[in-house]
Parts: sequence; structure tokens; C-alpha cells
Amino acid sequence: MTRWWKRSLAAQFIGFMLLALVISQALAFLISWDERDKALRAAAKGEFFSRTASLARLLESLPVPLRRDVLLASGTGYSRFWISADDPADADQWRTVAVAQLAKPLPNLPDSRRNWQVQPRDLPAKLGYEHGLFAAANASDDWTTLASGPWSLPHPAKFLYFDQTNGMGLAVRLSDGSWLNSAYHKVMPSTLWNTQSLFSLGITAIVLSIIGVFTANRITRPLRGLASAAEALGRGETVEKLPESGPDDIRQTAEAFNRMQSRLHRFVEDRMRMLAAISHDLRTPLTSLRLRAEFVSDPDVQQRMLATIDEIQTMTEATLAFARGEATVEETRTIELNALVGSLCDDLAEIGQNVEFSEGTKINYRCRPEGLRRAIRNLVENAVRYGGAAKVHLFHTPTTIDIVVEDDGPGIPENATEQVFAPFFRLEQSRSRETGGVGLGLSIARAIVRHHGGDIVLSQNRPAQKWPGLRASVSLPKVMSG
Repeated sequence: MTRWWKRSLAAQFIGFMLLALVISQALAFLISWDERDKALRAAAKGEFFSRTASLARLLESLPVPLRRDVLLASGTGYSRFWISADDPADADQWRTVAVAQLAKPLPNLPDSRRNWQVQPRDLPAKLGYEHGLFAAANASDDWTTLASGPWSLPHPAKFLYFDQTNGMGLAVRLSDGSWLNSAYHKVMPSTLWNTQSLFSLGITAIVLSIIGVFTANRITRPLRGLASAAEALGRGETVEKLPESGPDDIRQTAEAFNRMQSRLHRFVEDRMRMLAAISHDLRTPLTSLRLRAEFVSDPDVQQRMLATIDEIQTMTEATLAFARGEATVEETRTIELNALVGSLCDDLAEIGQNVEFSEGTKINYRCRPEGLRRAIRNLVENAVRYGGAAKVHLFHTPTTIDIVVEDDGPGIPENATEQVFAPFFRLEQSRSRETGGVGLGLSIARAIVRHHGGDIVLSQNRPAQKWPGLRASVSLPKVMSG
């Protein structure tokens, strides 16, 4: 999960958006909670007053024998009504009576609804009466006479709170001298995250996640295209121009990439043309020098001059061939890498070279096969020339495919493992074709492999032995075919 979070821009975008949603909702709840609580209590108090006033008017118009049935029918899950003959002056005593009244089940409810009603034996404990919470909110709380503003009837009435304002009591004097008593108790939710708010937050999070996925996909799609194009360009492939559209940031990035690609192509083409031109133009003075050397009278001097001219001409022709090969754009396609290396080794074995290839698993790879074949051929021929034999095999690493060429020769000094890749550098100083070439083989091989996004590394095969041998590893990035 952590790895996915770190690597996915879409996951981070959606995660931060949902975090912002939760924080904003929490702040909104905190800011509005107190006002919401006050509004709910005010609404409950207003409804309680209105219901009691309506019931008082109704009782005034009814005969006394019918009042009890009306009171029982008026009770709700949170309120009870009863009539007392005397003025309930003692507030604490009235609260005790209110507890008993609220604990009574409503007789007019069906049996199926009585199950959730608070039973008389449970109510005091549930409301905290045993701990004194069902007493007055403050020690000095007592009846408060209602004025004509909040109370709509001309009948005298008084009001009190209990259980920390979760409960309300009201006593109204009727015209016959009796008192209508009403008690209301409902614990307001004390948590911000109730079912409704969590459901609302969940729906909002789902909607935002869908929008976030769509938005992140619009952002990451051109970025993925840019990454693929940059990877292909780094491997020397010809890449189509990226579409220069979309938001300014994405469009400017695509334009910058297209300009960079054009400049790189111009730079490479100019360099190849210059190198080819120099190599070509050197032929004329070399021919002139060869003609002049024919007129040298001293045979030894003449032979040395001709040998030097041959060496320069050989290097020039090799450079020209290298330039032509670099300038040739080969199509990138998917091949079976194991078959390519195996067929190369078979071809060399057929012409008498001691080459052994270890067959591996099938690997489909996207590359420029002729160039890659040329690079591997250079390494195998070097192993046969200097080590007497070449052993070739392929294996996987987590990020690369390695083509390894090993020999049993004398190897090379550790301080020369990078020097041998320099153009025209040779450990053996002669330029004889019998003992080697002009020193471009490894340079060409590394250039080809690096154009595929990989590299060639040389190391000693068995450092502790007298004849350690050389190990040449061609590491190619894992760019499998689709």
C-alpha cells in the first residue's frame, strides 16, 4: 500500500483531496455544532410548549372523566402528561414524579412497539438518576414563572430543566384549579459523527474519488505518454511527435520534448555528416602520400612510411564504416532475444570458432536486432580471439536482461576496464589484423548497447586465478513487447 501511494500520482491526488474533505467537514461540524445544538434544543422547547398549550386548551373543553384518556393518548416516546390537584411547588419532588411518569409504558402503543420503550425499573439508571444527574442542572435551579412572551396562554405556568437541559418540565394551572404537568426528556447526540453525517461524508467521498480518478487520469495520461516517448528516444528509436494539446502546463511540456527531440536528431546527424566527411576527405591526402612514398629511395624508410599510411587508412576506413553504421536508422521491432543470440553463436561455430551457447527461456524483446547482433558479435569474437573460446548465456535480474560472454583468457588489468571502450585504444599496440583491429570494436558495441538504454560492463571472471578470464555483461533494460 505504501509503495503504491509513493509511486502513484493518482493515489496521492485522491488521498490529499479526501484528507482535505475530512478536515473541512470536521471544521464545519465543530463551528456549527454549538449553534446546531442550541437550535435543536430551542426547536424541542418550542414544540414542547406548543403541545402543552394545545393540550391545556383541549382539557379545558372536556369533561373531567375524559381527561385521563386524553392525557394517556397524548404521551409520546419522549414526553408524558398528568394532572395534579395541588400546585407542584417542590421542584425536586416534581422531578421524582416526572421520572416515574416517563418510566411508564404507553398503553396505547401496540405490543411490537413496547419492546423499545424504557421500562420503569431501567429509566432512573439510564437517565443517570442514581448519580444525581436527573436532579436540577444547577443546585439553585427551581421553577421559573413563564412570561407572556414564550407562553401563549393566559393560564399561569412555570418551567424547569433537569438532567443537564436534556429534560424539561412544565406545570400549567387550569381554570378549575388543577395543574397540568408535562415532562419531556431526550438526550441530544453528543458526537459529531452520527450515522447521517457519516453517510453524507461517505457519499461525498465517493463522488470526489470518482472526480479525482477522472482528473488524475487526465493529468497522468500525457505524463505516461511523455515517459514512454522519453524512454524510447533514449534507446535510439524514432518517436512520433507528442500531441501539443491540453492545459498549458501539459502542452508546454510536450512542446519542450518535441523541440528537444528535434535538436538531438539534428545534433546526431550533423556529427555523423562531419565525421563521414572528414573520413572521406582523408582518402585524398593518403593517396597522395602513398604515391610520394613510392619515390623514396631508402627501402627501410619507404616500408615504414607505407606501413604508417596503411595504418591511417585502416583507421579512416573503420571510422567511415562506423559513421555510416551510426547514420543508418534501423527499425525497432520485437524479436526473440534468445533465438537471436543462439543463431549468432551457431553461425560463428560453423566457421570454426569455439563458441558455446547455453539455451535459456524464451524472451521477447523490442530492439534494433541488426545493431544488437553486431554488438554481441564483437564481444564474442574478442573472447575467441583473446581467450580461445567464448561461453554465452542469458539471465534475468529484477530490472535488466543480461547477455554474458565469458572466456578463459588472461583478462585485462582492472584499471583498463573503461579505457578499452575508448575509440582506437588497444592493449596490444600493433594494428595488425592478425592480432586485432584498430580499436573500434568495443566502442561500437557499447554505443549500440547504450542506444538501447543499456550498457556493457567488463569484469574479471576468476580474479584469484592466474588465468582469470574476462566476463563481458550486456545489460539491457526490461522493455518487453506487448
